[in-house]
Amino acid sequence: MSVEIVGPEVEAKLDWIALTEALVAGHRLPRAEVGDTFLRRGGDTLLTRSAWIDGMGIAVKAATIYPENHKLGLPNLHGAVALFSDRDGVLEAYIDFALVTKWKTAADSLLAARRLARKDAEVFLIIGAGTVAHSMVAAYSAAFPKARFHVWSRTETSARGFANETGATVEPDLEAAVRKADVIATATMSLEPIVRGAWLKPGTHLDLIGAYRPDMREADDDTFRHARVFVDARATTLHHIGELMKPLASGAITEADVLADFYDIEGGAFTRHSDEEITLAKNGGGAHLDLMTARYVLAAAQAG
Repeated sequence: MSVEIVGPEVEAKLDWIALTEALVAGHRLPRAEVGDTFLRRGGDTLLTRSAWIDGMGIAVKAATIYPENHKLGLPNLHGAVALFSDRDGVLEAYIDFALVTKWKTAADSLLAARRLARKDAEVFLIIGAGTVAHSMVAAYSAAFPKARFHVWSRTETSARGFANETGATVEPDLEAAVRKADVIATATMSLEPIVRGAWLKPGTHLDLIGAYRPDMREADDDTFRHARVFVDARATTLHHIGELMKPLASGAITEADVLADFYDIEGGAFTRHSDEEITLAKNGGGAHLDLMTARYVLAAAQAG
């Protein structure tokens, strides 16, 4: 059997809403087995993520993350996704790493927002102005046609470049921007909290995307105390990412305060209860989501 190579040319066939539905369908299958490894050299990281879902197959994603690459005019992320058959373990496809990562990451937060954000949400604040931030504009726009985008970045030049490309409004004052937002997406490499719980108005939905290591976080303990807390997967967030590890360690929340993950969607637990509550979803982006996304991308490529 030949190995299929799927590159960015398939992107025109992909659809944000369809992918979120594919993620829901993937969570109806037996619970994924996942494994992550991290190797680090200073601020640089080699991340290997693997997942096996009975009935779907196996995916292995290897990624290098070099935060200073922007100084060289290069992307921060590089890697590859290998997709293997569930039936016989045969290598089926190599799928473009950037494509899978882009669509998986943004669809993860979009799926959460479709269930947790208020249906009348209009003011969307993107914190950060990099690749993920751009993807979130496209993803949110697919589900929230009235969305008006605002951006805040530590670097004014980056924020203005983002605004020029997306039509977003630049926000010079982060606190003021947070206070008026209906939906907030954080897409930074921050090691310390940049969102404060005291700034969040009733009804806000917060998508925390950027933190992926134990030393990283984007929201303070007070944010977790104010919000109803959700994650994409308990297994890949609670004891692996600083965003959850630190408020759990401080006692700001307990594991029981993490109300649901995507495996609870079918049971109805992953949902907003009132227009006034603050909801928080941590996007951990586990390898099982890469596998589900890779399957969706491969199917789209093969559809002709």
